[in-house]
Amino acid sequence: MLKKPTINNDWEQIPWNLIENYNDDWRVFARSASDAKGPIAMFLAALDAIAEEKINPNYTIKVIMDFEEELGSPRLPKAVAKNTELLKSDMLIIFDGPRHITNKPTLTFGARGIATITLTTYGPIVPQHSGHFGNYAPNPALRLSKLLASMKDDNGKVIIPGYYQGISLDAETKKILQSVPDDESEFKDKLQIGSIDKVGNNYQEAMQYPSLNIIGMQSGWIDEQTRTIVPAWARAEIDIRLVLESDPKRLINLVKKHIENEGYFITHKTPTKEERLKNEKIASFTSEISYQSFRTDFNSEVGIWLQNAMKNAFGTDPIMIRIAGGSIPISPFVIELKTPAVIVPTVNSDNNQHSPNENIRLGNYREGIKTMIAILAEKL
Repeated sequence: MLKKPTINNDWEQIPWNLIENYNDDWRVFARSASDAKGPIAMFLAALDAIAEEKINPNYTIKVIMDFEEELGSPRLPKAVAKNTELLKSDMLIIFDGPRHITNKPTLTFGARGIATITLTTYGPIVPQHSGHFGNYAPNPALRLSKLLASMKDDNGKVIIPGYYQGISLDAETKKILQSVPDDESEFKDKLQIGSIDKVGNNYQEAMQYPSLNIIGMQSGWIDEQTRTIVPAWARAEIDIRLVLESDPKRLINLVKKHIENEGYFITHKTPTKEERLKNEKIASFTSEISYQSFRTDFNSEVGIWLQNAMKNAFGTDPIMIRIAGGSIPISPFVIELKTPAVIVPTVNSDNNQHSPNENIRLGNYREGIKTMIAILAEKL
C-alpha cells in the first residue's frame, strides 16, 4: 500500500495513481519492502539508468542474492565453499540494512556474528500444586531467573570472567566511534526507556563488545491460563552477538562453565530419573554458532572507493560506522574467500523490518538508486 503521513503521526492510504507526483516522505508498506525487496529494485533501476546513460563500470560485477537470510542462511556456507572460484572477488558490497538514524548517507564496515544457547532448568517431573508443594519442591523458574541474573551486573555488563577478553579500544578507535552522530536522548525517547546499559561509553562503543541477551523465557502458564503450580521446567533462549576479537566457542564454553560453577549438573538432553535424583541442580544446555562477525578497515581499497563514490553522489562524507549491531550471513565470503566487505545501507531506519507494517520511504528509495548509480560509475 502507498501511504502518506498525517498530522496525527499516523498513516493515510492514498491511490497509486498519485505516484508520478510523489513526496519523499510517502511510504510503500509491504512485506520485505525494506528488507530486502527495496534494495533489489534500487539496484535493478540503477543498472537500467547506467545503461541508458552509457556508463560502463571498469570492473566485473557478480550479483549474489540470498533468499534464506531470515532463516539464518543455513546453506550459504556450503554453497560458498563449493563455488570458491566462481565467487572469488576483490571486494564485496552488501546492499542491506537501514541508514544511520539521522537518515544521512551511511557506510557500515562490519557486522556482529551470532550464536545461540537454549538453557532449561528443572523442578518436579510434572507441575505440582503450589499449595501442596510450594516451599518444598524447588521452583525451576526462580532458579533460572537467579542463574541468568548471576551473569550480569546492574549496568548490563557480563561479569563472567574473561567474557570481554581480547577487546581493547584505543584512542583512535574511540574517536572514530564518537564521530558517529548518535543522540542518546533520541534513543531513549524512541525506545521509551529511562536508562541504558553501560557496556560502552556510548552506543557505538557498546556494539564493539559481544552481547549476552535473553531472547525469551517460558515456564508454567500466565494471563488467562495462569495456574497455581510449581512448574516442571523453565527455559531461556539466549543469543550472543559476536565481534571479530571473540571466539564463539570460547564464549559459549565460558557461559557453560559459569552455570557449572553455580552448582548445576549440565546435560544436553532431558535429564533421566537417575540424573534428577543424583543432582541437586540440573540444567540442559545446547548451543549453535550461526556465523562469525566481520570488519573491514575504513582505509581499505573498498572503503576508500566507496567513500569517494558517496561523496561524489551527495557532496559530503558519509557517516562511517565501524560495526553494525545486527548480524548478516556474510562471514562465509569474508572467511572462506578472504573478500573484504562493506555494507551500503539505503533504507529508512524506522522501516519496521521483520515486523508488521514494514515500509520503505520513497525518498530513501530515490536516494538508494542514486547511491548505487554513483557506485557503479565510480572507477576502480
